[in-house]
Amino acid sequence: MMPGTGWRDVPGLHPALAIAAEASVTAVNDARLRLGPGDLAEPVAMGADATPTMRVDRIVEDAILSAVEGTGVNILTEESGWIDRGSAYTLVMDPLDGSANAAAGVPLSAFSAALATDGEFTQALTVWTETGWRWSAAGDTSSGLRTSGRTSLDGAALSLLRPHPANPQASAAWWRAVERAARVRILSSSCLEAALVATGATDAFADACTDTHRLVDLASAVVLVRAAGGAVRDVHGRPIELDTDLTRRWSGVVAATPELADELADCLAQAWRAAA
Repeated sequence: MMPGTGWRDVPGLHPALAIAAEASVTAVNDARLRLGPGDLAEPVAMGADATPTMRVDRIVEDAILSAVEGTGVNILTEESGWIDRGSAYTLVMDPLDGSANAAAGVPLSAFSAALATDGEFTQALTVWTETGWRWSAAGDTSSGLRTSGRTSLDGAALSLLRPHPANPQASAAWWRAVERAARVRILSSSCLEAALVATGATDAFADACTDTHRLVDLASAVVLVRAAGGAVRDVHGRPIELDTDLTRRWSGVVAATPELADELADCLAQAWRAAA
């Protein structure tokens, strides 16, 4: 099934997900019309995740927070952090994943969010901001998503975060996975790359032991990929669970099957340990 171009018509999704997605897509595309790459990329603050906030990040997150205020859900978001409204529902969101792409005019950025119900991730929505394509899941039911079903790393199509030459262990892990893959892509948008695993367009996506991923990068994938038949792991075995501390990090592995997720995580971890 091809991705849909609407998100308000997705059966079973909490309204906060749809409202937030619509606000994100509108805000980022409007910002690109009004501002140049330098203005969009300008650091304007330090986010709750302890990384610099670009102007485009601030514009998009502010638009979302204003739009979802009436829904009453708690918010965990990249720039502002934890907003507690005493609800059983928490929206864990990356308002604009691939901010550097968005600012530069590279059309590979996304809104991505998961809804946690009493602490458990139950729903998710990822939207490609430049096209409006969306991928969603509610519970264990996805909107037509199905992974490739690949179980072996050898010959797989991988998407990876960039290698880190200043980190010999991470570089060794990255190259070990690359050597076994048939195809490798670096798109610089973790949420889009995870969604592509859920659609079967690629077999797996991983951060090769750099502990770059925050919860907002992985929360949507936990729901989307699980509903599509795949699995999400951490290279070092740490559980990916709701936590309001956005300084926590994971080396996430998103794969078409549990078998491939385990094999890729083990391959990366072994190479990382061997290079120590």
